[in-house]
Parts: sequence; C-alpha cells; structure tokens
Amino acid sequence: MLPTYERFNDPKSVFFRLPFSRLALVALSLPLGGFFFCVIWSLTFDFVRSTYTHCDVTNYLPSVSAAIGNYEPQKTVWRLAIFLHLPLRLAVAKIYLEHYREHIRRSRRLLGILACFLNVIEDLALFCLSFWTSADHYETHRNAFVVFIACSECYMLVSYLLNRNIRKTVLLPHEEKSLRYKRNLFLVNVVAFGLAGYCFVRHNSHCEAGVYTFFALFEYIVVLTNMGFHMTSYWDFYALNVVCDAKHGLYLSQL
Repeated sequence: MLPTYERFNDPKSVFFRLPFSRLALVALSLPLGGFFFCVIWSLTFDFVRSTYTHCDVTNYLPSVSAAIGNYEPQKTVWRLAIFLHLPLRLAVAKIYLEHYREHIRRSRRLLGILACFLNVIEDLALFCLSFWTSADHYETHRNAFVVFIACSECYMLVSYLLNRNIRKTVLLPHEEKSLRYKRNLFLVNVVAFGLAGYCFVRHNSHCEAGVYTFFALFEYIVVLTNMGFHMTSYWDFYALNVVCDAKHGLYLSQL
C-alpha cells in the first residue's frame, strides 16, 4: 500500500506499532462520542435554552452550534474531544499523502496533494470553530464554519474521484467497499447540507414552528456523514499497521 519498511524490526527503534483499524476507531469515537453527549445533555438539561431562537417558536432539537458551544459541560467535552482527535486526523492525512504518492498515476499526483491539503485545512477549521464559538466569537466561528464546509465538500469529492478514476492498480474488495461508502456518504452529505440551508433560510424568513428542528436534524446528518466519510480510511488501509520508528518516521506496514 505504501513504501514498505516492515523488515525494519529493531524493537529499540520502534516508538509504537498499532493496527490502523484501532487508530481509525479512536479517531472516530472521540468526536462521535462528544457529539452525542452534547446533543443528549442539551436535550435533557438545557432543552429550553438550547432550542430557543429569535423567532421564539416551538423547536425540538438544538442546532449543532448550540449543542456543542453554548453551554457547560457540553462545550468542554466537545473541545476536549476535538483537541484529542486532531493529532490522529493529521496523522491520517499524512498517511493518505504517502498512499496517494504510491498509488495515484504520476500525472495526477497534484490531486492527491490537493486532497490532503483540503483534509488538513478542514481539520484546522473544525478546531477553530470548536474553540471560537458562535456565542462568544461569532465572526470567527462563522468564517471557520464556511472554510470547514467548503474544504469538507471539496475533499470528499476529490477523494472519491482519486480512488475511482486515477488509481494505478485495480481496487481490492475492501477498497471497493470503501469507495461505495465514500460515494453514498458524500451524496447524503450534500443533500442534507442543501436541506439544512433551506430550512435555515425559511426559519429566519417565516418563523414557522418546527422548521428549525428540521434544520438541526439535517445539520446532524451533515456532521455524521462527514465523520462516516473519514471512517472509510478503515477499509482503505485494511489489515495494515501504523508504525513510527526512528529511521522512517510514521508509515504503514503489513500486519
């Protein structure tokens, strides 16, 4: 899959070795667990405040921003989850960069670099919008959100196209499974984002009861499909170890 260094096995030089599947699960479980905690806690203990909007009409779900950034302990839990998972996401982006260099046709290598660049900017924008909340730093939060969404959508599209059309080798069965998930999650994400935008505009212009609830619901789908898309790395690097040693740094090796 990547430049292989599996024969370099001096245990004194290996800092760590773990299955990539474990890394992928940890990288997903932190924001996923934090997200569900924030939404459930907001519904249970901050329902009235977290579902209130300027329209003062009935709503049943908090927006993502309200759930993760406006109240305690949700704000601290979400920030901690994002802070802990960021190094893992950046490590995966680095692994993808090496993967694309090995498997993408030379004439399309720039697309692989673009995909990894978009991935890193998406991660950093998520960090910014999590630590600079809409309640305390609206403009910073808004700008970080715009960058996050733009990079997220572009990354998902470029990543799908890279694996579908520009590979030098035939996809293995688990890679085909990953590609199907990438396509389906990307399409659901785009549709949900469009519907969320429509509901947001309609709520602000008509102040109808329940419309903001649908906005929040579609926001949740955007968040969850984004997490799911990044989880497809589980199949992209199936049956591989993540190794870090003194000679080669961070790389993948066969189990």
